[in-house]
Amino acid sequence: MKTIEKKYLVPFCLVTTLFILWGIANNMTDTLLSAFKKIMSMSDAQTSLIQAAFYGSYFCFAIPAALFIRRFSYKSGVILGLAIYALGSMLFFPASKTASYDFYLISIYILAGGCAILETTANPYILSMGSVETSNRRLNIAQAFNPLGSMTGVLLSRFFILSNLDKADAAARAAMSEAELAAIQAHELSAVTWTYMAVGFVLIAVLIAMLIVKMPEGADTNRDSFLSAYGRLIKNWKFVFGVLALFFYMGAQCGTWSFTIRLAMREFGISEAVAGNWQIITIAVFIVARFVFTWLMKYLTPSKLLAWASVIGIVMSLLVMLCHGMQSGWICVLAVISISIALSLMFPTIYGLALEDVGADAKIGSSGLIMAILGAAVITPVQGKISDMTSINTSFIVPTICFAVVLLYGLAIILTHTDKATRTAEVTE
Repeated sequence: MKTIEKKYLVPFCLVTTLFILWGIANNMTDTLLSAFKKIMSMSDAQTSLIQAAFYGSYFCFAIPAALFIRRFSYKSGVILGLAIYALGSMLFFPASKTASYDFYLISIYILAGGCAILETTANPYILSMGSVETSNRRLNIAQAFNPLGSMTGVLLSRFFILSNLDKADAAARAAMSEAELAAIQAHELSAVTWTYMAVGFVLIAVLIAMLIVKMPEGADTNRDSFLSAYGRLIKNWKFVFGVLALFFYMGAQCGTWSFTIRLAMREFGISEAVAGNWQIITIAVFIVARFVFTWLMKYLTPSKLLAWASVIGIVMSLLVMLCHGMQSGWICVLAVISISIALSLMFPTIYGLALEDVGADAKIGSSGLIMAILGAAVITPVQGKISDMTSINTSFIVPTICFAVVLLYGLAIILTHTDKATRTAEVTE
């Protein structure tokens, strides 16, 4: 049984590009915290509003996106998401002209709303492009391109935003004349703006391609009310547990990646810029592992792979905790990088398993899973607080607990034999 049927090949490729595009947005936005802290001499609390705007938008847009694609089609959802994402990117231009941080926050909120619509739409869209038996592997293939977008976002930020920041710190800027400071900020904001607008032009090109190419509509024949759909979903333990598992997965991923650079800096005594190279290596490991796990799905069910990946995550997180004070920093850094091996499988696999038995309620169910991304904003500060109180190493008790929750989800599916993507079905490909 083919994972991707010939009739779906072109639509599958087009929709897969979306996974790259929202990966770019996620990692470029992470960079904006450092950029705006320097450009406008802001506090950490002020710059954290960027993440609040980004993740808050995801939380707010997920259900409206689900209702929209349920009323119309997956294709309509993709077009709407691209249009809003592009609009948010283009709004960086007037934001730069006014040099208004609030305007930038509004632009980020709108941009992230487009990403939320794309994620709510694209994941179940990929699942619908073929048989149920191969749906999880199909989603893993598409999701494998998401970290390519993440790496692209890191590189764009590094070469076109961070490299254009003036060396003057907050004290030096405070001593400048208004005209001198305004000139420096205009140059720096221009670098931010044109980088985002370049992404916006790419989005418009993809949108035009979506309009031209014939895409499967994926129209919804289920016209039950929103409350009726959610009523059924709440009774589906695999879906509810899946939302919880995805919430904790996002906490593990965001927490691990947020502390990778700082851990490398401390263990090796290197600068932030040099330590950033370890972040790139981490994403590269994530990409390779995603493809390896996708290949392994030919031989093992997704739930078994999810359980094994969770064990890897737990062991590596515990190793980071225990290696504190050891002579070689390599053990800590390699352990934290190895956590990405476990992370690589989890999002698409949890997502696919959670929606496996929901039938026509997949579009509404998708919104609940996308809202679980809020776990990154809720759990990561907890890890940060523990790090402040103890050490970075000790804070990895948080990812350990998160992986334990994901492990329980995988084991629950194995024990109840509700994993439909069986080895037999995959081997027939």
